[in-house]
Amino acid sequence: MRRVALVTGGTRGIGAAISIALKDAGYRVAANFAGNEEKANAFHESTGIPVFKWDVSDYQACVEGIAKIEAELGPVDVLVNNAGITRDGMFHKITPQQWNEVIATNLTGLFNMTHPVWPGMRERGFGRVINISSINGQRGQLGQVNYSAAKAGDLGFTKALAQEGATKNITVNAICPGYIATEMVMAVPEKVLSEKIIPQIPVGRLGEPEEIARCVVFLASDDAAFITGSTLTVNGGQLFV
Repeated sequence: MRRVALVTGGTRGIGAAISIALKDAGYRVAANFAGNEEKANAFHESTGIPVFKWDVSDYQACVEGIAKIEAELGPVDVLVNNAGITRDGMFHKITPQQWNEVIATNLTGLFNMTHPVWPGMRERGFGRVINISSINGQRGQLGQVNYSAAKAGDLGFTKALAQEGATKNITVNAICPGYIATEMVMAVPEKVLSEKIIPQIPVGRLGEPEEIARCVVFLASDDAAFITGSTLTVNGGQLFV
């Protein structure tokens, strides 16, 4: 039976590329989304990948959403925690709401999604959890204290949980993308991209969502069974760790 993969934030940007790449690699894929139904439905129509709407910051919604997917497709073997939001602002101006929303989605969302699938992975003796963090979780970023804290927390989550999964053939790894040519990044003014962002990237270009997706496909595979608790840094040489 084909393995089942669930991708959060899986209908747009990096998440969409991951969903498509996993489908092309032979997985039965479910893509979660939280907001834009029109784009999610268009993604479903163009790819045939089923889409499911819930907010990963809501634990009960995650439990119910995962149960629905498992009833339709089978137990989740591969979980890609990709969903994330930004609520940027300088620290002296940031509000508790901006802090809490980002932590709830970008960090607590990992718990909310992984906790319900973890017992099944342990019982079946197989699992892959892949957490999409960020270069800014590794180095920090002005105006993103909330985002950087959450994404750094994702790395601690990854390292600790990997130790618990190792004896059950469950690997837990993280990927830290740099600047990727998603809708969000491409909305940055061209002058800022060309004069401030791309000059910081030694390879001289933005990454492509498909380049992150290929990393996910590898970490999900049997070939990556000896890799766990690791952080794969994919940023064109912008930061070495």
